[in-house]
Amino acid sequence: MQFRTQVKIPPYPFSIPPCAKMLFVGSCFAQSMGERFLAEKFRATVNPYGVMYNPASILHTVSRCQSLADFAVLTLGTNHVYRLKETDEIVDNCHKRPQSLFREEVLSIDECVGFLSQAVDTLVMRNPDIKVIITVSPIRYAKYGFHESQLSKAVLLLSANEMEKRYAGKVFYFPAYEIVNDELRDYRFYASDMLHPSEQAVEYIWECFSVSLFGADTLQFLKEWQPIREAINHRPFNPDSDAYKEFVNNTLVKVRALKQKYSDLELEDNPFRPSEK
Repeated sequence: MQFRTQVKIPPYPFSIPPCAKMLFVGSCFAQSMGERFLAEKFRATVNPYGVMYNPASILHTVSRCQSLADFAVLTLGTNHVYRLKETDEIVDNCHKRPQSLFREEVLSIDECVGFLSQAVDTLVMRNPDIKVIITVSPIRYAKYGFHESQLSKAVLLLSANEMEKRYAGKVFYFPAYEIVNDELRDYRFYASDMLHPSEQAVEYIWECFSVSLFGADTLQFLKEWQPIREAINHRPFNPDSDAYKEFVNNTLVKVRALKQKYSDLELEDNPFRPSEK
């Protein structure tokens, strides 16, 4: 018997190599995933101007950020935006100013696609070979009401679909929203607020992403990197013991070998904390 529905992820015509240059822009979900990529030694830039929730704010970050990337992950959170009444501009952050200074609006599908198209065009202009992956955040927005939150997600899903058709071979959709809502339909996969995915859910999405978008070379790198990462993060009871010093030296040998094998790996020759050298 099968007790869950599993999202089928279509094959992608590319794979992400080890230590790839990546850009993550978008909601809290983009932040969580981006931080995981950083931990796995991808050369990732993650929300350099803070978390961005809507397509207009994602465009603002892409326009400002000059970081060159081979892969970009844009995570859409909502189609709600806030305009500063004085200038009529869409703001990315209200900076705790009075709500009366702003006007809330809801972007249409066409408007979302317009902002996202400008973002993709900017990325392609900087790197014609870039691949852009669009996801819709599974995080629900209780402040809008759950029906309104679903309407917002529907607009984003339709916008992502339109972007995939408009930029065929350049823009691709990854079903993070569907994985959480269809495969992980249980509150045990949510954090204590019952809105954000739990660490376990984020880990599962990472696994789905890995299987779908990493080639054999990247999976091999991650396998080799994992014990080194765990060793670096290990905190000994007695850092002055001979056993721990030997442990550190053995790990440094592995670090040098890994850096020699993967030329794009950005890792210090001695990544241990100064007190543990």
